[in-house]
Amino acid sequence: MNKLSCNRPHPLIRISAAFVFLLLAALAVSPPARSANAPDWLAAAAQQPVPTSLPKDVVAVVLYSEQQTTVKANGDIETRYRAAYKILRPEGKDYGTFYIYFSKITPITYLKAWSIPADGKVYEVKDHDSVETQMAGGEFYDDLKVKALVIPAADPGNVVGYEYVQKGRPYIFQDVWDFQERIPVLRALYTLQIPDGWKYTSHWSNHNEIQPQSSGSNQFTWQVNDVPAVTIEDDMPPWRAVAGRLDVKYFSPQNAPQVQQAGSWRDLGLWYSTLVASSRDSTPEISAEVATLTAQAKMPLDKIAAITSYMQRQIRYVAIEIGIGGFQPHPAADVFKNQYGDCKDKATLLSAMLKAAGIDSYYAVAQVYRGIVQPQFASALSFNHMILAIRLPAGVPTETLYSLVDDPKLGKLLFFDPTDQYTPLGYLPAYEQDNDVMLIAPDGGQLVHLPLLPPATNRLMRIGQFTLASTGSLTGQVKEVRWGGPAVDGRAQYLQVAPKDREKIIDQFLGTFFNNFQLQQASVLNLTNFSENLILFYQLAAPTYAKQVGDLIILRPRVLGEKSSAILSGSDRKYPVEFSEATLQTDEFDFTLPAGYTVDEMPAPVKVDCGYISYQSKTALDGNVLRYTRSYQVNKVVVPVEDLRTLRSALGAIAADERSSVILKRSS
Repeated sequence: MNKLSCNRPHPLIRISAAFVFLLLAALAVSPPARSANAPDWLAAAAQQPVPTSLPKDVVAVVLYSEQQTTVKANGDIETRYRAAYKILRPEGKDYGTFYIYFSKITPITYLKAWSIPADGKVYEVKDHDSVETQMAGGEFYDDLKVKALVIPAADPGNVVGYEYVQKGRPYIFQDVWDFQERIPVLRALYTLQIPDGWKYTSHWSNHNEIQPQSSGSNQFTWQVNDVPAVTIEDDMPPWRAVAGRLDVKYFSPQNAPQVQQAGSWRDLGLWYSTLVASSRDSTPEISAEVATLTAQAKMPLDKIAAITSYMQRQIRYVAIEIGIGGFQPHPAADVFKNQYGDCKDKATLLSAMLKAAGIDSYYAVAQVYRGIVQPQFASALSFNHMILAIRLPAGVPTETLYSLVDDPKLGKLLFFDPTDQYTPLGYLPAYEQDNDVMLIAPDGGQLVHLPLLPPATNRLMRIGQFTLASTGSLTGQVKEVRWGGPAVDGRAQYLQVAPKDREKIIDQFLGTFFNNFQLQQASVLNLTNFSENLILFYQLAAPTYAKQVGDLIILRPRVLGEKSSAILSGSDRKYPVEFSEATLQTDEFDFTLPAGYTVDEMPAPVKVDCGYISYQSKTALDGNVLRYTRSYQVNKVVVPVEDLRTLRSALGAIAADERSSVILKRSS
């Protein structure tokens, strides 16, 4: 990422079906030309044999890829990209369509693509055969565009390839070489050409370090061969946390900003401080608003709560990022006047308002995915989000503040995300927990690891009271109490739909556990009171829930909720399992049994603890009331591959318990 864009989705996700239709239509109107020859690099790649050892389900393979970055003395860069694919299966046809992202400062100066069918007659398509569109929309605007090109005859057995050149003048002097893909890569090269006197530093992620070959004149080439595909697995870490890549920082020793970018986290923080030097300056209007918001606040924490609530509820998220605006926030005065901004802008205005209330705060440059930041390699491109670290005055009670970090110099820092409108003060969104941020302190940047909130702070408590009839029908009511992460998820789900549609959410949830049921009544409490627990009530009737077999009734006591996981199935995994957050979830279901029936068989208690998750359940009879209780707790969010066997064993025991039944028998 090269911008701080607040959970911004990958641009490819926003390519509409209409755009794809226009692309295909344009290709139909302008049929590709048959060219006499493919370029030498593509012709050579097409002759490379595909290993017979590849898995049978591989849809395509990268025969060759190349990225050449040339840096000029004035900081301008030019990058040439080449890639050749061999299509192996019909599903690999998608590799015949590729997308290039560009802007006014990163124009495409050359673009061609080719296809080499079995008959040897080469297809060629050029820049004028492509289709382009503006990428920004909704709550985000920048000058990013996408250019798409369809390569003809991307059929099994054929080879397709493309080459393009892109210019730029980056604000961050760093290059990223992503050489691993979802299909195998047979050979990939990266070349860096920097001016005389310039230096570079590099860092490998998820791959063994490889030394470059130097060809003189400050040109360096790295090469990797036979790179396996990244296998997509359920609950795996994010793509960039597992895929191999090379990060390279290049700089002129005589240029102070470049040297700061290439240095330590402290140096990088000093560089960023120059971008935001005057951004947090207050105005009389901002001070007046702070005075109004805190008029009834008696304690410092009350002031912080009033100001942070205002930032979450009143300042809309709208991102306008042109040029350096991808890194530099708008002035606090502009954000307050317009009442909107992106994550950097909201953090900036919040910091200015807190300062007006006598409370210090610091930028915290964040990443919304775990495992991306490499502590040993300071890089501004490691981040894509901005939050704030609030310095708590002495004496502030911290019993309900869980997003705290004790800094040896700055004291107690309360980390807060003003962009997340549902996460209350004292908590952190799940994706920021157990993750790294770069704190912009007065003396420079420093890497800070944010805490993983304890399981009990992310609580889901479900209590159900049911009546079972002799026919097997089940009626009852359920109360859900949520706080922490489950409350955030619930509010996000219910507040993003119209009030009349909220009952449908509960109805759809129940539909995953009942084949035949009626939702009779439902209500949601404290939906917009974010400092209180979110509470759900609902009543239901399931006419055929329990199964009758002669004089027996077979009842599954785990009526609602599912804790088992899809990672139980499939072959051995390549990557760790990542849970979203530590959590504690409990169920307590009481069943009033039908007259004339007694318990014939009852599941044994279950207790499982593998360190990462713990689970226990119990079924007991008290008179004519059957009570099923269970608790499920996630203690750690990342499970390494070497511990997956014990995790799977625990999840298997949980799945078996969720399927277990109580057998009731009609008494004589």
